[in-house]
Amino acid sequence: MANLLYDALIAPHATNTAPFLIGDDGRSLNYADFVQRAARIANVLTAQGVRPGDRVVAQVPKVADAVALYAGAVQAGAVYLPLNTGYTQAELAYFIADAAPKVVVCDSRDAGALRPLCPDGAALLTLGADGRGTLSAAADAAPGHFTTVPRGPDDLAGLLYTSGTTGRSKGAMMTHRNLLSNAQALTDLWRITAQDRLIHALPIFHTHGLFVALNTSLLAGAQVRLMAGLQPDAVIAELPQATLMMGVPTFYTRLLADARLTAALCSQMRLFISGSAPLLAETHDAFAARTGHKILERYGMTETNMITSNPYDGARVAGTVGFALPGTEVVITDPATGAPLPQGEVGMIEVRGPNVFSGYWNMPDKTREDLRETGFFITGDLGVADGDGRISIVGRMKDLIIAGGYNIYPKEVEDAINAVAGVLESAVFGVPDADLGEQVVAAVVLEAGIALAPADIAAQVAATLARFKQPRRYVLLDALPRNTMGKVQKNVLRRDHGGLR
Repeated sequence: MANLLYDALIAPHATNTAPFLIGDDGRSLNYADFVQRAARIANVLTAQGVRPGDRVVAQVPKVADAVALYAGAVQAGAVYLPLNTGYTQAELAYFIADAAPKVVVCDSRDAGALRPLCPDGAALLTLGADGRGTLSAAADAAPGHFTTVPRGPDDLAGLLYTSGTTGRSKGAMMTHRNLLSNAQALTDLWRITAQDRLIHALPIFHTHGLFVALNTSLLAGAQVRLMAGLQPDAVIAELPQATLMMGVPTFYTRLLADARLTAALCSQMRLFISGSAPLLAETHDAFAARTGHKILERYGMTETNMITSNPYDGARVAGTVGFALPGTEVVITDPATGAPLPQGEVGMIEVRGPNVFSGYWNMPDKTREDLRETGFFITGDLGVADGDGRISIVGRMKDLIIAGGYNIYPKEVEDAINAVAGVLESAVFGVPDADLGEQVVAAVVLEAGIALAPADIAAQVAATLARFKQPRRYVLLDALPRNTMGKVQKNVLRRDHGGLR
């Protein structure tokens, strides 16, 4: 029995000496050396007791060994679980307890904080921003060959936590088939080849940066200029020799703010791709006017990887996310009944295909709620299809906020604010932002007689939430607007307090 994902993405490069990862320091790791490094890490993981199906948690800096850790986990038959490097200890405690990993790999500087969170019998390894740590040291001493663990199409390869406005985070179970089918569809659709060089400034704890950018690059044998994060100077320097870039809208708004971005600078570029948050039409148009390139916008989510894409050839229409990927079905349904709606009517986006996850980790009831017996997944997003099948996203059933490509769930932020002494209640909502797509605003009602400044609330919230989730602005109100049923009217809050100041 083969290991589906490893055999397609990694094994073919065993003798490939072409460059794969080029870091910020200019050092390059070729494909053959990467395959060997993954094998060394697979040996490290199994030496720590990892067996097929065990979870490997990674909250690590974006360095070459972090990518090799993903590949090594796949080769060892493990389930790879990347976590946002901005999560607080309280957030990490939930994820680690829920996933019950066999190995946790963290930044070297965070080992003391994470050690108490590890389950009994779980190993803690480290990997620093300098590429060194106990993981790397153990890999240096491990054999460069590993007998790949068999894994089939329906075996889990990844576990990515998402959430909902009702609070508790959910682990989306991604199989070998889910990840490989999506990588194959995207590599073909976007025409990624070994001649491409990708600017990779995305985080690798997220579907976009990990399963889209890296899996397609591995499948095609492309070069990857691995940047620790969005560094405009580094991107500007890289553009003349790159052919491909994947980013979130924030990347493009920040590049547009740089006078050095010109059509001449982008003359070797083949494709700019945007996702993870809505791309404003004005950003799309301004980028095309400046560079001559129309950004290709696509749509996906943690549970499905990518669902739709604007075409490589043909019109890339600003404000739309294009057509369903080959092999993927998208239907627009009545949110109340689930019945398909006529073309042109707004409804729930549902998707079915080999890219759709197998369910939520330890949550069979939630799986049954969101994943129909027919195989269609209820995305929670509202959209509309035109006569050609082109999809536009028009809203979200849940009050999900997406800022800079990151998902932010109001209920979680509200819980943190409401825990502050003197706060009676709060309502968190997103408002449009030209740079980040959306920004977080919190409306807060204080208890009678309490004098509490927004800065005081912000300081306490900062101790419990990752920075990207924290409200940019707090509005103190006497009462939250409610309808006759007592539900908070966030549409009224957005209308009255939507302008950032």
